[in-house]
Amino acid sequence: MRHRLKDVAERAGVSVKTVSNVVNGYVHVRPDTRARVEEAIAELNYRPNLSARHLRKGRTGVIALAVPELDIPYFAELARHVVIAAANYGWTVLIDQTGGRREQERVVASGITDHLIDGLIFSPLALTAEDLASLDGTPMVLLGERVEHGPADRVVIDNVTAAREITSHLIQLGHRRIAAIGSQRTDEGASARLRLAGYAEALRAAGLDYDEALVAPAAAWHRADGAVAMRGLLTSGVRPDAVFCFNDTLALGALRALHEAGLRVPEDVAVVGFDDIEDGRFSIPTLSTVAPDKEQIARLAVELLANRLDGDRTAPARELKAPHRLELRESTQAP
Repeated sequence: MRHRLKDVAERAGVSVKTVSNVVNGYVHVRPDTRARVEEAIAELNYRPNLSARHLRKGRTGVIALAVPELDIPYFAELARHVVIAAANYGWTVLIDQTGGRREQERVVASGITDHLIDGLIFSPLALTAEDLASLDGTPMVLLGERVEHGPADRVVIDNVTAAREITSHLIQLGHRRIAAIGSQRTDEGASARLRLAGYAEALRAAGLDYDEALVAPAAAWHRADGAVAMRGLLTSGVRPDAVFCFNDTLALGALRALHEAGLRVPEDVAVVGFDDIEDGRFSIPTLSTVAPDKEQIARLAVELLANRLDGDRTAPARELKAPHRLELRESTQAP
């Protein structure tokens, strides 16, 4: 049996309004009264009717998370954290995969369909700041580096600093011919450009030359792309002694290619990645990587969206930066 506010009120000997005040966190309730209401709530196992609450506010109680690819483990892990953070607001999360396609991104940025979602957490690849500004869509929070100075709040990490730190780690271990896998020259490759910039900064700071022959492009950041890029480096004659892969799935592919070539990691070639996906903690060897705080990214994004839904939707867009750390494991050691 599902109990109502009226049942709680009768059990506690108070009015329905008082029960509503306690449930909604209203502070001006006497402590002894609050205690009686909370005891009645526990005894009856009362749960608020979130659907009714959302309807009173003219909302659905559903938000969306739109990412380019769900088969990239980083986005799957991030989605889990978004679902957990959204649950604190009583929200259900609809997860969509855009494939980085312009039309699909435009659909989600416009609210998917009328009245389906209240807000959107969005990692775009194709749409620009101008595109988003031209849409009269749902409130949104952006993730990632594609849209700078856009019309919506954004959560980012410091890609340049993180890439510089992980490259510097390799340099401090004594590596001097450090390759980079994952460069992209397209408009969609904002993260790649920032990570390449951090890599180059670390080389310059150590007095090492930036060698284009050691920089391998990857149109996509999947395991197969990492393996192909690593094989290309090995057959090109440049022979790196370490490799910085721009995400962990590229690094997993590189590890496979090095194994096939009979090279040992880290004794012959050290390998590092970026994202700290779970697979890297179980690879052989385990993968050293940059670990963005995915839980914090999700929490900040959900909080920003909640602030927009309940506050001033016309206030200037905010940008928040989530922390990162280095996770140093078996794939790096001094040669």
